[in-house]
This record gives sequence, structure tokens and C-alpha cells, in this order.
Amino acid sequence: MGAQRTADTRPQIGEGLVRRLVDSQFPQWAGLDLKLLDPTGSDHVIYRLGEELSVRLPRHSGAIGQARKELQWLPQLAPHLPLAIPVPVGVGEPDFGYPWPWAVSRWLDGEAVTVDALGDSPGAAVELARFLAALQGVAPDGNAGEALTGRPLSDRDRATRVAIAEVDGLFDAAAMTGLWDAALSAPGWDRSPVWFHGDFHTGNLLARDGRISAVIDFGGLGVGDPACDLMIAFTLMSADSRAAFRDALGVDDATWLRGRGWALATGLNAYTHYAAVDPRVAAQTTRQITQALIG
Repeated sequence: MGAQRTADTRPQIGEGLVRRLVDSQFPQWAGLDLKLLDPTGSDHVIYRLGEELSVRLPRHSGAIGQARKELQWLPQLAPHLPLAIPVPVGVGEPDFGYPWPWAVSRWLDGEAVTVDALGDSPGAAVELARFLAALQGVAPDGNAGEALTGRPLSDRDRATRVAIAEVDGLFDAAAMTGLWDAALSAPGWDRSPVWFHGDFHTGNLLARDGRISAVIDFGGLGVGDPACDLMIAFTLMSADSRAAFRDALGVDDATWLRGRGWALATGLNAYTHYAAVDPRVAAQTTRQITQALIG
């Protein structure tokens, strides 16, 4: 399993380490209470720092670019978006044996969005469509560069077919192969590149008072084909709210099909790496895969 292969190379991140990092590099916040968030994400260990800040430390090398990426781009995007997004206030440097840059951001209040609470809400679906439309409407400037250019769905071909074979018997392998082949054969994005979130699922949404309030975790932020952000339609929404979302965003058939492919591929990746050790991920990705197959 991928999680087991990388486990012993990952740094040990505890409160003592985080305390030393914060106090030495950001003395203005020295002594503020630290509280570990549970559950933390698969990519970061997250602590609340006092009442108004959060500290995010990458767990693995695949997440080490996020702190500086968010500091550079989120302040430029935030004024154009209808939902709150993280406000980075500093990037910490490696020290005390911790090897990577880490981030301090403003705290965003809210509870993690769940299917039970908002999956059947057309209003929430339309709100998410409006967020994506606004994000896609911000013209990328010339500094976005190659580093933010999205990778095509075809880059996931080999890994996705291996994963389909691995879960044969748990899910319908023939149906998954049919969807995957169709998604790869769909016409590609033929318009100007647009911004995408890149990891747009329930775990990266917050809600307050029964409404979506914030979008977090922009480590996958990029420019190109926005089909990857349609993942939210299959991680969160019921058939009715999914239809409202698609209509509000104005998604054509080819982009929708590529979006189903992204949902299938990312769901399979997470399932094969984490489902055996994390029941929460197992339930979420099972839903994502099965809803992607439904369409």
C-alpha cells in the first residue's frame, strides 16, 4: 500500500516541534495556544494557533510546495471569489530537524461539509458552481507559468488501470474501464486555460449555519482544463443537486465526461492507498467511485 511505503520516511510532527518552530520564527505569536486538529489531513498536520491562526506542516514531500504557492496566489484570487479562502500570513523555514517549508494562515471558522448535511441541497450545489465560475473567470497572468499548468487526464492512465484491476470484485471493473476509456476519448478542453482548485472535494469545504462558507487547501491550484474540479459533484452531491450544479456552471458533455474520469481516477487512487487504514476515506471514496459511475 502506498501509505505504508512512505510512512517511515515521513517526519515526526508533534506539538513540541511545532511550538519550537513557531516561537523561534514568528516570535510575535510565541506562547499562543496550540491545538491539534482531529482528523488532520492526509497531506498536512494542522494545528490551531491561538484563536485567529492555523499552522500547517506537510506530512510528505508531495505537499512541500503548497505553503509558498498559497502565499503567492491566494491573495490575488481572494477578492474575486464569493466564498472565503485561506489568507496566508507567513511561510516558515525548515528547522529543528523538520525538513520543509510550512505555513501560517488566518483561521477560518466552520465545520467540514458532509453529504448528510448538504448533499441533497441544490442551493449548496449552485453556490459551489458560482465559486468555480468566479475562479475560472479570473484571467491567469503570465507569471502562472509551466509550474501551474495542469496535467492531462491521460497521465493517470496506467495507475488508474492498475487500480481498477486491484479493486475488481469490490467495484464493477467493466463499468470502471468503460467510463475510463470514454473519459480519455472525450474531446479535450479547447478554450483558454482557466484557474482550477485541483482537489475540490468535501474535505476541502467548510460550512457555517447550514451553508458553505469557505474553500480550503489549494495545494492542487493550477491553470488549464477545469474538469478536475467537477469531482465535487460526485463526492458531495445527490443526482438532483448534481443536475443543479451542472446547469448553473454550464458544463458541456465532454467536460462532464472528463470530470467523471477525474473523479474515478482520484477516488481509486485514494481508495487503494488509504481505505484499508482509514474507514472515513474508505466510505468517502466508495461514494465517489460509485457516483462517478452513475454520472
